[in-house]
Amino acid sequence: MVRFPAGFRLEPLRKSHPRSTFRSGQPLVDDWLATKALQNQDKHLSATKVVISPEGSIAGFYTLATAQVDFSELPQTLIRRLPRRGLPVAVLAWLGVHEDQQGQGFGGRLLAQALRDCYEAGQTFAIIAVILDCIDDNARAFYRRWDFRELPGHTHRLYLSWSQLEAMMSTA
Repeated sequence: MVRFPAGFRLEPLRKSHPRSTFRSGQPLVDDWLATKALQNQDKHLSATKVVISPEGSIAGFYTLATAQVDFSELPQTLIRRLPRRGLPVAVLAWLGVHEDQQGQGFGGRLLAQALRDCYEAGQTFAIIAVILDCIDDNARAFYRRWDFRELPGHTHRLYLSWSQLEAMMSTA
């Protein structure tokens, strides 16, 4: 598990968490957490984890899901010797850091924990990659620093292969 600062704790999203007060500076991210994250979780469409501050507010969150991606959407280096069908992936659907916590490493910690969760799930349920869609160029630059690469023809859809994820986890 990734270490968060003293007094901060990671836990699954619950109804009692103050979702409507979360402000990341990205209205789409804030709206997802406030109005859709819990509903999708209750329907088993995704799972959201939140970092709770010592005061009880949400310092950050991430949402994971699973999907299938058509092999034709993936780079040749990733699909070599794989069947020509929908391939299983983990999806980092959302990640947000409260404005008060930005610039303090919370984004990196949240991403590291999300990737740890994907890796651990991949020990039970096969995935070939983690994919995500970047909300803007700043998000794209952030994920590129973590070795995410562009999917062919999609400048803001990125992936991290299973072998890359496995290598990250072996050094963590």
